[in-house]
Amino acid sequence: MANNPRNNANKKLKHHRNQDSDDFDGNPEAWATLDKNFKQVQSVLDRNRMLIQQVNDNHQSKNPDNMVNNVALIQELNGNISKVVSLYSDMSSNFSTAFHNNGHHKEG
Repeated sequence: MANNPRNNANKKLKHHRNQDSDDFDGNPEAWATLDKNFKQVQSVLDRNRMLIQQVNDNHQSKNPDNMVNNVALIQELNGNISKVVSLYSDMSSNFSTAFHNNGHHKEG
């Protein structure tokens, strides 16, 4: 079997991730917060999936009332996208803070 660059990259990423998680295991509160935030993101994404399906159904129906309803559905989608961006931003910040507070910040 040929040497697959993608597999090599995945192995390196997994090795790096395992090293980081070994170091980060000492902070169960940080992992719990990350898990909670990922669940919030997934909930919003699941809602968006439902909204998109409803928008598609309304559009295919060509019913004028349904088309008008799409405006509110699309506005909710837009708000949800902003919410996901905000959640990911908070997660990144929280993870970075927890990681650095766990003794990984190197002055240099």
